[in-house]
Amino acid sequence: MFAQTGGRKSLAQLTPREVLALAIASEEEDARIYQAFAEHLAGEFPASTRLFETMAGEERGHRTALYNLYRQRFGEHLPPIRREDVRDFLRRRPIWWTLNLGIDHIRREAVLMEEQAAAFYERAAAQTADLTVRQLFTELAEAERGHERRAESIAGTLFDDDALQGERRAQQRRFVLQYVQPGLAGLMDGSVSTLAPLFAAALATQSNWETFLVGLAASVGAGISMGFAEALSDDGSITGRGEPWIRGVVSGVMTAIGGLGHTLPFLVPDAWPNAFHIALFAAIAVVVVELGVIAWIRARYMDTPFLRAAFQVVVGGFLVFLSGIIIGSA
Repeated sequence: MFAQTGGRKSLAQLTPREVLALAIASEEEDARIYQAFAEHLAGEFPASTRLFETMAGEERGHRTALYNLYRQRFGEHLPPIRREDVRDFLRRRPIWWTLNLGIDHIRREAVLMEEQAAAFYERAAAQTADLTVRQLFTELAEAERGHERRAESIAGTLFDDDALQGERRAQQRRFVLQYVQPGLAGLMDGSVSTLAPLFAAALATQSNWETFLVGLAASVGAGISMGFAEALSDDGSITGRGEPWIRGVVSGVMTAIGGLGHTLPFLVPDAWPNAFHIALFAAIAVVVVELGVIAWIRARYMDTPFLRAAFQVVVGGFLVFLSGIIIGSA
């Protein structure tokens, strides 16, 4: 039986001793997760930091209570059983993944952790035939529901209007620094820097397919370059701009998108009547839309007046576009 399941036991196969040991290990891991949340949010999100520090303390307290019960019934030694040793036992997402998804996601993750633990213990209690194990599961479910209610009570105490507004501002700032700023830089670079090689190739070759290949190479190359440049610019520890790999991915993808936008019209088959002019004017229309989107993002997130942002973007884009026209017509 165990060979078919990778050597893992089902819940029904666990002894009361193993169940209690598993609960102790689970509470200890959750305490470490909440403490990691608190350390990650310290400084920018003081109310949430205090919330998760309190929740970590609650989990450590429950772990101590469970271990005291274990010692009374089974002695000092805990059997080496882990979550991954049990089929269908609740799993926690990697902490590095959760921490990079923002404060709202972290809060939802904490609520989900408590709900999952309580639901798991309730389901396990219903499926086991051992009365001792069933009673133990029921007690654990009640303890987890108590954690959830306790967290809600703590949150209501810590999060007054000033704290909420302060955390919203900090969250907005983090979002802009980690996603909007590198994404905008990438979109601007991809949309503007690829104009010259694309339109130069278009006018020089009068071939849609060859122009598409040039635009594709320029877009992908610029995306890779910008992604590495952003990721290697700083590790976020001093500037507070977040994980470098996230910024690099955002910047690289947006750079490629910016270049591919006005490259795709050149997929119009050369065999079509007036194929080159159709693709050329479609590409120009896409460029206008791209520049408008860039101006809107700058006005929305960078506090730049829209008209000023549009003027700056249009001037820069026109100069690059003009250089491509001149070089391609030479």
